[in-house]
This record gives sequence, C-alpha cells and structure tokens, in this order.
Amino acid sequence: MNTADTIAAIATGPAAGGIGVVRLSGPEVPLIAERLLGDCPPPRRARYAEFRDGAGELLDQGIALYFAAPASFTGEHVLELQGHGSRVMLQLLLQRCVELGARLARPGEFSERAFLNGKLDLAQAEAIADLISAGSEAGARAALRSLQGEFSIQVNRLLERLTRLRVHVEAAIDFPDEDIDFLADAAIEQQWRACLAQHDQLLQQARRGARLREGLHVAIVGPPNAGKSSLLNALAGDERAIVTATAGTTRDVLREAVLIDGVEITLADTAGLRADTDDQIELEGMRRARAERDRADLILAVVDHRDKAALAELQAELPDGVTVIWIGNKIDQAGPPSGRWQPDGRSGIALSAKTGQGLDQLHRALKQFAEQRTPEAGGFSARQRHIDALQRTGQHLQIAGDHLATRMGELMAEELRLAQQALGEITGVFDADALLGEIFSSFCIGK
Repeated sequence: MNTADTIAAIATGPAAGGIGVVRLSGPEVPLIAERLLGDCPPPRRARYAEFRDGAGELLDQGIALYFAAPASFTGEHVLELQGHGSRVMLQLLLQRCVELGARLARPGEFSERAFLNGKLDLAQAEAIADLISAGSEAGARAALRSLQGEFSIQVNRLLERLTRLRVHVEAAIDFPDEDIDFLADAAIEQQWRACLAQHDQLLQQARRGARLREGLHVAIVGPPNAGKSSLLNALAGDERAIVTATAGTTRDVLREAVLIDGVEITLADTAGLRADTDDQIELEGMRRARAERDRADLILAVVDHRDKAALAELQAELPDGVTVIWIGNKIDQAGPPSGRWQPDGRSGIALSAKTGQGLDQLHRALKQFAEQRTPEAGGFSARQRHIDALQRTGQHLQIAGDHLATRMGELMAEELRLAQQALGEITGVFDADALLGEIFSSFCIGK
C-alpha cells in the first residue's frame, strides 16, 4: 500500500439538516488546505472556513479541523471539513479535494493507515468497524473496550508469557552436552501450564465476545403447523413470516433480529420437521432447519400443547449440549393457563403465539438466557478469525506439552514459536498482506 499519497473520503453520511464531513489524510494535506481554505488552520483548533472551488466560487461553509502528524488518528496530517449535510455539496467538496491532489480512499484505508503507522493494532482497528455496526448497547460497549485495547492487552500478556517460556526452552537446548536435564526442571512445566491456563481463559472470553458481536442465535424448531412462524411474528412485533393453516408453509430459514434488554438476539424460523414427506423442496427446507438447529445458541422447541406424539419426535431431533426452551403453543384452543408447562416431566412455557398469552414468560426466559451469555463487565468484542487464531495457538501449546513430556526440546521450541505466530495474528504480527486487505475492505469508506 502506498502511504505517500493523500486520500479523501466522505467520513459520515449526510443527514437532512445535519452535518456532513469530508476527511483527508496524507502528506499533501497542508498544501490542499491552503488552496481550498486560503491557509492551513492551526493544529487542533476548530475554525470557521469557506470552502471554494477552482474558480473561487463558494462550495460550502463550515468548520475546518487540522491535525498535524503524528498527533492524529492515522499518524499523518489530517484535515476534517465539516459542512452542511447536503449530499450534492459534499460530493462537490470531495471532488475539489481530488482536483487539488488527493485520491478517493479505499474502504477502511484511514484505519489501515492508523494500523500501519502504529496508532492502532489490528484488533483495535477491527473494533472500529464493530463499534459502527454494533446492533446493541452491550455490543457497542464491548467493541469500545476492544478499541481501548482491552483485548490487545490480554493477547500481549500471553505473548510475553510465551516468550519467557521459549527463552527457558531455548536455553535448555543450548546445553546438550551437560549432564543436567534442564527440560526436567519443574519450573518449565509450571510455565507451560500457566500459558495453557491463560490461553484457555482468553479463548473463552473471545468466544463470548464474538457471540455478543454477532448476536445470540436462537432457532425456532418444531413439527409443521406448530406455530413457529406465529411465534417469530409475536416476538418480532411484526408479521415477518407467512402464517397459514397449511402444514409446510415455511420452506426456508427466516431470520429476524430483536433486542432483549440491550442484547441482540437473532431468531431463526425454520421449516417443520417431520418424517412422512417425499417433497424434495420440503426435504431441503428440513435440511436447512437442522443446520440452523445445530449452530444455535438456544433452541425454542415449539409443539402444539395437545400433541404428545410430537413431543417425543421432536426430542429425538434435538442435539445434546444446547439449551432448549420447550414451548407448548396454542393454549387459546382449550389449553392450560399461560405460564409454566411440564409435559412428560419437561420444563417449558405454555403460551399462545396468536393471542400473546404467556409471551411475557418467554420474554423473561430469553432475557435470563441473554444475561447468562453476555460478557461480564470488562468483556471485549472479538471475531471468528480471533477465535481461529486462539484455537491454533492452543493446539501448538498442547503439542509443545507433549514434546516436553518426551524431552524433545527442539520440537517443543518450534511449537512455541508457531503458537506465538498464531497469537500474533490477532494484533497484527504476521506477513499476510492479503489478510490485511480482506479485513479493512469490510470497513466503510471514511474509516
């Protein structure tokens, strides 16, 4: 990437009657400011300015803010032009900046330059995109903690501990002719176990952070015509799914995001599960329903409260290790009162998705589940690539422990090096330029 040129972009979308921002970063910023504004504003002081085109005609008027390198977001000279929130005026202003020597920024290029200039590490840069796209208060707070460096601090602490362990192992390798078996030193095994424990804790936190960033995934499963789509509509507060009396109406997965006390939950309505069908479209719908079921954080198992046979059939469809809330639907049709429901010893909720009876009980259960799965105070946001990197780190640590047990020092040292390399990918210590491009291309233009 060439950081010797100056880039420009509309940093925030215009709003009716609001403010729009054009941001520039690069070595030519002071010169562009002089030609656009008449002179370069003093650093870090807001100043009223008139933005003019090449003929001296007024384009807009607003606030100019200049940040001299390296004391800026990108570490380069940065100019922010805050004008009226007119899309036409912002585009004309952006075009004028290009005429004066800037080029249009690529998606995420401002954050990429901040990373390359050492202003942010990679995890912090990704947290900017997570903060912008956060769908809940909890997700936004976790992204902000990552942006402030909470995740990076913990990664670097583990890297330091791994480095100290590598130093001891490498020192043991350097004395092969000595009669003392340095790898038998209990301190080395203690350090390895401490690394493994710290890694496991960090992986667990990252998984919670990724779950919070992506939202909790709740699959609504059950036999045909049990009221799954009606339940989705009731929870979403809108008629998002088609509801008919005909079994098998839902053929594909329909997802809807809802907020439960600030935590985003993605509800997935799925096709009805049954054995007695040869319809190829319905069979494909059931395959997708089972795939959705298998990746869910929580399953809402919905049956008609009067259909005892469906209970046993659906029980056979539920995977182990996933929390299940049983729903006895259609209590408006001569059913039990709303509230707790215990069919065949199972604990569940009796409700009517059609009338809303008992829906408050389900809301409370979803809230309780969300609170249990929400990261504790101080939690951070994370991505799947972070989890992948931590999993590979753990695998190398485990293999290093195997080599320690057999006193294979060289092989242990190599596995520790690979563990460090995998862990370093989280904050940006790696060689993959393609990975950088893929990460920053997901950002918006002005970030």
